[in-house]
Amino acid sequence: MAAAMDASGAQEYDRMQELKAFDETKAGVKGLIDSGLQKIPKIFVRPADELEEELNHKRAQIEVPVIDMGGLDKVDQHKQIVEEVRIASETWGFFQVVNHGIPLNVLDEMLDGILKFNEQDVEEKKKYYTRDNTRRVIFNSNYDLFSSRNASWRDTLTLSFSDPHQNDSKELPALCRKSAVEYSKHVEELGNILLALLSEALGLEPEHLRNMGCAEGHRLTTHYYPECPEPELTLGTAKHSDPGFFTILLQNQINGLQIFFQNQLVDVQPIHGALVINIGDLLQLVSNGKFRSNKHRVVANHLGPRISVACFFSGPINKDKVFYGPIKELISEENPPVYKEVLLQDYIMKFVTAGLDENFLLNYCKA
Repeated sequence: MAAAMDASGAQEYDRMQELKAFDETKAGVKGLIDSGLQKIPKIFVRPADELEEELNHKRAQIEVPVIDMGGLDKVDQHKQIVEEVRIASETWGFFQVVNHGIPLNVLDEMLDGILKFNEQDVEEKKKYYTRDNTRRVIFNSNYDLFSSRNASWRDTLTLSFSDPHQNDSKELPALCRKSAVEYSKHVEELGNILLALLSEALGLEPEHLRNMGCAEGHRLTTHYYPECPEPELTLGTAKHSDPGFFTILLQNQINGLQIFFQNQLVDVQPIHGALVINIGDLLQLVSNGKFRSNKHRVVANHLGPRISVACFFSGPINKDKVFYGPIKELISEENPPVYKEVLLQDYIMKFVTAGLDENFLLNYCKA
């Protein structure tokens, strides 16, 4: 790749060389902070058009719906919860849940395990650094480092629980092994409960989405966002929507998550003990557009580290010939298919290749 040129024609910098140099350290963004830098490297600076557009973003002083799942086993409260889930899924595509059944200590220990992993000796972390997406454990910075317009200010550890035969937890990093296995069990149970509520919210039988395999293929993608000396110039995660069916997000108490709602930016305020739920592109597809997969991002911050644990439910990605299209019970003459049927493996491969494409669903799945 040719070196970038400045306005005078002088050689400015070789972007690809800088990307490779950063990647080869295997120390991630945390390594940059530990080196004491005061300005972020150019590879992290957003393009001028994005920075200019940022000035036009309107901020909304409203809050994402918070749904209390306590009393789910009581008929009247169950109906109320289903209705709240329906409204939030159709309008926001996001909601927070409290009294969801996962003990607070399990949540806190999960966050603490990710903190310890990222703040251990860098030589230990390097053992897990890879860009091989077939690995069960993947540590790196920016999975789309070489294809995105600019790098984002975060390091990522991904732990896969998508293969039911992966019962050996010894390959998981020691510092977060116990907490990740425990959290994974709880979040899988909660995922099945949420799928039942989402099914009912679509007017279907409670087991409908689960029987489609929507609860399969879950993995934990954990992000570590260090403090940033120039947060206004970069992002923690670029604007995107999630490709799977839905996501359960655990976050610590440092702000950063923003969603795009009615042409405005809304901050998702952290609530200790709460979990953020968001609808993914595949659920928008199978619901024929009834549920909304909303775009969101994470901003960089002077404060840090921000830690999040996203559990993505993406379906049986290890099985061959699994197709998803609009659910036939939701299709009629008045509501024809909005999206085409997709082969799950092809769909996921296209997402990985495209990177964080904010128009992924429209580009690949529109009927």
